[in-house]
Amino acid sequence: MTPAEILASLFPAGHSVSAEGDLLFGQGALPDGALVHVVGATARAPIGIDQAIRLSAAVLEIARSDDATPILFLVDSASQRMSRRDELLGLSEYLAHLAKSLLLAEARGHRTIGLLYGGSAAGAFIATALACGTLVALPGAHPEVMDLASMARVTKLPIDVLEAKAKTTPVFAPGLDNLVSVGGIAQVWNPAESLADQLQALLARPRERDDRAALGAERGGRPKSARIASQVVAAAQA
Repeated sequence: MTPAEILASLFPAGHSVSAEGDLLFGQGALPDGALVHVVGATARAPIGIDQAIRLSAAVLEIARSDDATPILFLVDSASQRMSRRDELLGLSEYLAHLAKSLLLAEARGHRTIGLLYGGSAAGAFIATALACGTLVALPGAHPEVMDLASMARVTKLPIDVLEAKAKTTPVFAPGLDNLVSVGGIAQVWNPAESLADQLQALLARPRERDDRAALGAERGGRPKSARIASQVVAAAQA
């Protein structure tokens, strides 16, 4: 789905979301009347310091309000911008600032929901989609914290070894199914049905804690997490 199609399904009565380069900003109202702030990184564009600070400013402006209006973050990006300028000016700090802005908004009562509808990778993925309190996706999305070729260069392990591990251990593997398995993605929405209804249903369920580890354990993507959780429960009951 394109951003226009996603926004039309989310806000059938209309919205004020507009593009600013490869970024999106605006608001929309759900069928039940609930207002939603929208920010976005689109067009598979990399996120550099300019994009990160602009997105952070928008999120912080929302966080200053006390209306508890949720934030929906549409994500279809490349990785962070790998340029000399961005690196020398401290891109990692800008990305950290964006992630912390989303965490602050969540702490101040604004649900933060990432909607991954395309690609995203590395630091840009961590600072946008994964920094949201809840992450959902559409079929065809392709997230990767690190692709296997890059992982091979960092770990010095042969690519065939990593490919073998990726088949049995989801944390090693990029892709939508693997991130769902480890609990990083809470839901995969059905694009053939109303996205507004699916967002309303998600917002109707209160989020009291970060449940990604629990989801990963339930789905079999985090076997060690499941064992540790059972040990903690047993120790508490002893």
